[in-house]
Amino acid sequence: MSKHDGMVHNPPLPKNFAPDFLVLERGEGVYVTDKDGNRYLDMGAGIAVNALGYGREDLAKIAYDQMKKLIHTSNLYTSEPTIELAGRLTASGPFAAVHFGNSGSEANEAAIKYARLYAYRTRGAGHHRLLCLQNGFHGRTLGALSVTPNEHYQEPFRPLVPGVEVIPYNDTAALEKILDASFAAVIVEVVQGEGGLVSMSQEFAAALNRLCRKHDVLIIDDEVQTGLGRTGGLYACESVGLTPDIITLAKPIAAGLPLSATLIPEKINNLLVPGDHGTTFGGGPVTTAVGAYVWDTITEPAFLERIRQRAAHLRRRVEELRAAYPAFGPLRGMGLLCGLPVGPTEETGGDVSLKLLQAAREEGVLVLRSGKNVIRLAPPLIIEETEIDEGVRRIGAACKHFARDLGA
Repeated sequence: MSKHDGMVHNPPLPKNFAPDFLVLERGEGVYVTDKDGNRYLDMGAGIAVNALGYGREDLAKIAYDQMKKLIHTSNLYTSEPTIELAGRLTASGPFAAVHFGNSGSEANEAAIKYARLYAYRTRGAGHHRLLCLQNGFHGRTLGALSVTPNEHYQEPFRPLVPGVEVIPYNDTAALEKILDASFAAVIVEVVQGEGGLVSMSQEFAAALNRLCRKHDVLIIDDEVQTGLGRTGGLYACESVGLTPDIITLAKPIAAGLPLSATLIPEKINNLLVPGDHGTTFGGGPVTTAVGAYVWDTITEPAFLERIRQRAAHLRRRVEELRAAYPAFGPLRGMGLLCGLPVGPTEETGGDVSLKLLQAAREEGVLVLRSGKNVIRLAPPLIIEETEIDEGVRRIGAACKHFARDLGA
């Protein structure tokens, strides 16, 4: 690391962000470089967004060529790239249409609206309730925040959207006790991206399938962080047997450009009329042109198999690191979304995990945190085994600074 730290302090940004930022200037492959020339191996991928890495001429050319032809249409018109990507997405499951937006929060807002509309137009008023799971995260706009049961996030913004209930994650008994036809939808993550990377059990997924079909309650599967190859398959729901009615996507879908997608089935689409929902920027020609290329790249069977191989290698290397420090708990997550809990308690582990993030940056590797005490690794999907080795080695170097805290 150079004598300059690449940081900016107290920039003119809202104080709901941290006061200190690492200022990134450029990237290549799985590496980024800050304004002072320091180079980092990125094991966070912009919070699982930069799936195909940095500095790609192919992505830049697609965006450039499309911008020369047509940048924006609004939702009064459409474009060929929009139609082409929509066709690819709807063909990925039992879906009839896709609503494009710009962010994961927007995708989940759309899903909530579609679910309530479906319940209202099929069963009438009084069937609007929403069920979410403890430690879930679905966004920060008002509807998405209402199904994100985190007191710290919610408290300043109450009253929130009414009719939301919360049960523990993977608690089948609680699900069976509460779910009935008064609910419009259950919104879930198969891997809780901000909730400690806890994964859904097959038992809970089966109960969701059974009970939601019984009561005609929609399953909204938030795949904003887990979708498009991140967990080793196209969607994480496939790994546990969950059969959602609606899937929401965002983060990697346009390789860093703002784009989201809410996939809906025919039974919802047939109830919609013009004006029920809309977007100005969602699904523009530039983002969808890039998105179609990303989709074609990631959905290649050989590419998905490569992700699974890299994920197994990452897990082996992190297990080796975990064995050296008793305070690390069992690994969490799926695929190239790997979580390393830091114990022995959430309170203590939270403090150590924050220190580890900073120390890792000083060692030249960028990592994330999930929940209060889980080190989250979500590297670009193109990462090589040698780069995984380098990243884990640098994390190990950071751990040495806190060997006593980690029980070594």
